[in-house]
Amino acid sequence: MRFLHFWYDFVVGDDWTVAVGVVVALIVTALLAGGAIAAWWVLPVAVVLLLGLSLRRASRPSA
Repeated sequence: MRFLHFWYDFVVGDDWTVAVGVVVALIVTALLAGGAIAAWWVLPVAVVLLLGLSLRRASRPSA
């Protein structure tokens, strides 16, 4: 059980939305690449968007 808890903390960490966003970006990249479309740009765009959203959420003053 501790092994699974470690992997959950390692992959998900403090923000599950970023983990879900990365999984979605990987799926979109795989689908585009499978259709013979250049998909190299999906992950960098996803990283920039997810980082911006995460930073905006973290820098909000807590109520």
